[in-house]
Amino acid sequence: MAKDSRVESAISHWAPRFISNGVLLADFQEVTAGIDRWEDWCGAWSARAAVHEALGREALEQGYCLSAGEHLSRAAVYYHFAKFVFVHDLDQMRRAHMKAVECRGLALPHLRPPGERVEIPYEGGHLAGILRRPEGDARPPVVIMVPGLDSAKEEMEAYELPFLARGMATLMVDGPGQGEAEYEFPIRGDYEVAAKSMVDWVCGRPDVDSARIGLWGVSLGGYYAPRAAAFEKRIRACIGLAGPYDWTQIWDGLPELTREAFRVRSHKRTQDEAKQFGRTLTLKGVAKNIECPLFLVTGKLDRLVPWQDAQRIAAEASGPVELLVVEDGNHIANNRPSRWRLRTADWMAAQLGLARV
Repeated sequence: MAKDSRVESAISHWAPRFISNGVLLADFQEVTAGIDRWEDWCGAWSARAAVHEALGREALEQGYCLSAGEHLSRAAVYYHFAKFVFVHDLDQMRRAHMKAVECRGLALPHLRPPGERVEIPYEGGHLAGILRRPEGDARPPVVIMVPGLDSAKEEMEAYELPFLARGMATLMVDGPGQGEAEYEFPIRGDYEVAAKSMVDWVCGRPDVDSARIGLWGVSLGGYYAPRAAAFEKRIRACIGLAGPYDWTQIWDGLPELTREAFRVRSHKRTQDEAKQFGRTLTLKGVAKNIECPLFLVTGKLDRLVPWQDAQRIAAEASGPVELLVVEDGNHIANNRPSRWRLRTADWMAAQLGLARV
């Protein structure tokens, strides 16, 4: 039986992302080999996530807390990938999502350094986040990390660890249309509104240095972060990974799963409405207002967001820009993470006044 084209698309576009963000290679091969219909995607990944969740809970019962944290964090990543673009069955998607949140929450106190679930006031509700602080610094600088269209805070530990290792606190936040916030708050092109709430919250924390705030975004978050930096001047430095310059310009070339995820998370009824709404996601006339140091990463083999979008953002920004084009990199260059993950963390540490380590 031939695989559903949507399954083939998910495997083709996102395999390196899964592996570089915490999915074991054997698990990826075995789970995807057993999926022929897209309708079975969420259930298959949830079943494999449950294996790692059981290992974590067993370790907790036996008092092996560090192992428990690692198992449960992996389970959270698997549950996340069960739901990440599974928007045709919202009930099943949300069940997997809540399991991701639950497992990551159970893991947080057992991580090194430990994590804290936080809730940031936003438009009469809140945005859920995870704060982790490096050991040995009472008021470290902090990097706010925002996901993309189909990522969420539960996926991003692999991204955050280099920042923690270099002495920066990390605040991973599900913004509007992302993760826990996607059910109540739709995607918004003016992400600076959400970013202001995040920065305001950071400024109220005595255990991080609010004079040294960095901002990081991945994929569609690679648009959100530069967009926010153009308006929110308390941000000292910004990293954008493979973000689009203008969403509607790439719309027609996006995979079906991506376009449908955008429709659902924009709270629109039809693809046409979603595409029209996508016109609000643009850096045209905005990128010129980015004055803080900016580091952009893109892959020349990116099939989702053309590498030239990063080049255009870099050309229009007013402040200092470092542009890294990974010649053999796919979307976010997740197939070549060694080319940019540590380098961007070193760069951010320098921008926020930390010594080289």
